[in-house]
Amino acid sequence: MEKLPVSVVVITKNEERSIAGCLKSAAWADELIVVDDYSTDNTANIARQFTEKVFSRKMEIEGAHRNYAYSLAKNKWVLSLDADELVSEELADELMGLFKGVIEDDAYTIPIRTYIGKRWIRHGGWYPAGKVRLFKKNRFRYEEAEVHPRVFIDGSYGYLTKDIIHHSYKDFHAYFQSLNNQTTLEARKWFKERRRIGFLKTCRKFIDRFLKSYILKQGFRDGLLGFMIAYGSGLYQLMSYVKYQEMLEAERLK
Repeated sequence: MEKLPVSVVVITKNEERSIAGCLKSAAWADELIVVDDYSTDNTANIARQFTEKVFSRKMEIEGAHRNYAYSLAKNKWVLSLDADELVSEELADELMGLFKGVIEDDAYTIPIRTYIGKRWIRHGGWYPAGKVRLFKKNRFRYEEAEVHPRVFIDGSYGYLTKDIIHHSYKDFHAYFQSLNNQTTLEARKWFKERRRIGFLKTCRKFIDRFLKSYILKQGFRDGLLGFMIAYGSGLYQLMSYVKYQEMLEAERLK
């Protein structure tokens, strides 16, 4: 198989169930890099079956961690994957076509097809939900923030049409675990910023996020799954607010 001059970079933490499939789906790339956050399972050993370039590094700030991982790439072009993601066969073919021609842009968004269990979340803003995943290493960086870091691109970006397949959550238990973890990080961010936000504003955001996901972005078309996704979208704001208030109270009690 002809290899493309692309470095596929994967961030891992206890992903022994998914890392093999992820790396197999990127067999068309001439470099695979895994940056592992000191997994306690067999993730690193499995990754070494596919590449020698397995590095250990603690992830403390997501944006900084990802920027470090991309800096390891030998190629000009990087494809960023999470360990629970796969490059679809259709996307691999699209990338082959892209690199055979003249590449006009500095970065490309790719649609993300996300699943909870075996259910593809088609609505509620979850698909296609394109993200910048293919980029020139020297034209791209993440904001060095702990949660939801912003993307900065020095140049133009285009759009690919085929999917990265994201097996995001095994079930709703895993979904709400992730929501709990993410809102803790969000609350820490608010605490550092000393964000001014009241309960009524939080309630308005809860309702706005729910209605936007369930009605405007047609989450209702996914049935109960769509309702729960919309509910989780609103709950994110409320949980972050409650944890933020808890942090402020703990500070006052000191």
